[in-house]
Amino acid sequence: MINKLNYYFITLFIFGDHIKKYRGTWASLFTTLFLFLLIYILKIPVLIILLILLLVFFYSFIAINSCLKNFKDKDPQEIVIDEFVGQSIPIILYEVFHPDRTNSTEEALQIYFWFFLLFRVFDGLKPFPIDYIDNKYKNTFGILFDDILAGFYVVLCLILFMVGKTFYF
Repeated sequence: MINKLNYYFITLFIFGDHIKKYRGTWASLFTTLFLFLLIYILKIPVLIILLILLLVFFYSFIAINSCLKNFKDKDPQEIVIDEFVGQSIPIILYEVFHPDRTNSTEEALQIYFWFFLLFRVFDGLKPFPIDYIDNKYKNTFGILFDDILAGFYVVLCLILFMVGKTFYF
């Protein structure tokens, strides 16, 4: 029973069996829209969402490790919880450090869209050290950490944009 639950968890319940192409992109889009729904529509406090995301992150290690032996590939495309975790990083950090919610829902959706696009670019291009992690660690750590780094690259872009905006606009 627990292996089945872990499998559904790491595939986000639908992406493993039903969607065959671009699973990572679909999972990132799902994550973006899901967090937007929680934060801007349902208005769940960001700190509660942050705690849930931390639990998801830690449980991901257990679930991936539990299921990895059932796949032929070392980094199976069915596993998309890593995209969920990586895509969540820029969104949740943005929301934690902007608690005033002065953005309209349309502005927030635009910002989330840029986070989605940037995350997909970094996850696809795999600049250093993402490529190193992806190639060197063919295990649970490597599966999760390359997407975590891609999420932090998006955060770095946001910081550079904000600093540039402060000094040049």
